[in-house]
Amino acid sequence: MIILSVDYGRVRTGIAVCDKREILASPVCTITEPDMKKLGEKIKSIAEEKRAEMIVLGLPRNMDGTEGESAQNVRSFAEILKEKTGLPVEFSDERGTTVTAHSFLNETDTRGKKRKAVVDAVAAVIILEDYLSFRRNNI
Repeated sequence: MIILSVDYGRVRTGIAVCDKREILASPVCTITEPDMKKLGEKIKSIAEEKRAEMIVLGLPRNMDGTEGESAQNVRSFAEILKEKTGLPVEFSDERGTTVTAHSFLNETDTRGKKRKAVVDAVAAVIILEDYLSFRRNNI
């Protein structure tokens, strides 16, 4: 199944996608769009282009597992995505994904504007890889 991953941010949102066999997760892009409805439209276009059958949305939880304002924003955005795309939307715990993405970018010596442009897409890849691992082990 082709799954689209979204690392939602109020300013920048990272997008990744996996192949039909759910083996390889790849970054697609980072979208700079603060308006949730416009962002939903842009993601709808990407989902159609990539022939996505499902969307995984990173859910930011606090380190103690509780949900704060950011998680509520993501849950609201999930409803917009469901409405715009007609696809099922699943959540994946995204605690630590941005830190891990920065670590990967440190290893590749990606700095400055280039780093800012790709960190969210890399975080989306990590969210998708975590979700794919969960699917392989639990479904």
